[in-house]
Amino acid sequence: MNTASSVRVGIVGLGNIGHHHADRIVDMGATLVGGLDIQAEARRRFAEKYDVNTYEEKDELFAEVDAVIITTPNRFHEEYAVAALDAGLDVLLEKPLAHSLESAERIAESAERADGFCMVGFNNRFANPVEVFRHHYEAGRFGDITHVEANYIRRRGIPGRGSWFTSNDIAGGGALIDIGVHAIDLALYFLDFPEVVEVSGVTRSEFGHDEDYTFVEMWGEDVGPEGFDVDDSASAFIRTAEGTTISLEVAWAVNRPTNDEFFLRGTEGGARFDRASQELEFYEDGVGGGNHLSTTDVETQTNDTHKSEQKLFVEAVAAGEHPGRNTVEQGLAVQRVIDAIYRSSEAGRAVRLDTVETPPAN
Repeated sequence: MNTASSVRVGIVGLGNIGHHHADRIVDMGATLVGGLDIQAEARRRFAEKYDVNTYEEKDELFAEVDAVIITTPNRFHEEYAVAALDAGLDVLLEKPLAHSLESAERIAESAERADGFCMVGFNNRFANPVEVFRHHYEAGRFGDITHVEANYIRRRGIPGRGSWFTSNDIAGGGALIDIGVHAIDLALYFLDFPEVVEVSGVTRSEFGHDEDYTFVEMWGEDVGPEGFDVDDSASAFIRTAEGTTISLEVAWAVNRPTNDEFFLRGTEGGARFDRASQELEFYEDGVGGGNHLSTTDVETQTNDTHKSEQKLFVEAVAAGEHPGRNTVEQGLAVQRVIDAIYRSSEAGRAVRLDTVETPPAN
């Protein structure tokens, strides 16, 4: 039987997140074979840091590995994921699935016919408080979850204007597809991925075009407003076929406090999860009788969510079977919601996902 140490892994995309994944592959004892990038400087830095081979052509790396972790800008996810799957490799593909719904659908088609498997990098699911909540939810502690309030809000935290994150052509959007994808995935995960039937959303670009933009944190060089053509915040309301709902607030920049909290309302109880602090609280009827309510702080040990995600991935590669989590189908469901929010914002109305919409007559 294969073990984690026998799994040969390559990294596709050698920027910061590629190094982040490579560090964890080395820590867990899997074999880091090498990396792939079109930029010579990125290849040089990776080879120097990890003492491995680097490649410019994907076929050269793919011939040497059992699995790849893809961390390229969103627009290039399809190119590398499809090629890796067609080569029989297992794939861990960073979120989102792709820069567009059409590209995501082509990745899903490739994964369906592939011998290997594709796992989507929604690492927040692996946070210990999320695992604890899921355990109690599946045990029926909260009854039926009827509504999730999902927030991923930075007061002023934006990628450098001019980076690929702020290019609609490369990223496929801004704050919504960058960090909103995590909030949507967690909300749907808390609800066991019900069928989404209607989405109403508004995306905004209020700060990225401001010459006098004030930020708390920025990643990369800032070329100014001319390097920014994406959204910096979004608000949405999502309705499912079961009648459950999700309210979503996402922002890179907004005039309000940072907020990473998720609130879950159920028929027997509820919960609050703070993604940043990893705090978890349960809200229920008390056991003392009468009009008594109970609030319970749940203590969990902090964990490295990317490392937990990668451990599952590498173990699944060694076992030769899909881990059964973070599936392409779930990634595609998240991508459909993102696409619907953008379409709803552009159309100025709610968008149905359970019917084929007929374009208005000219």
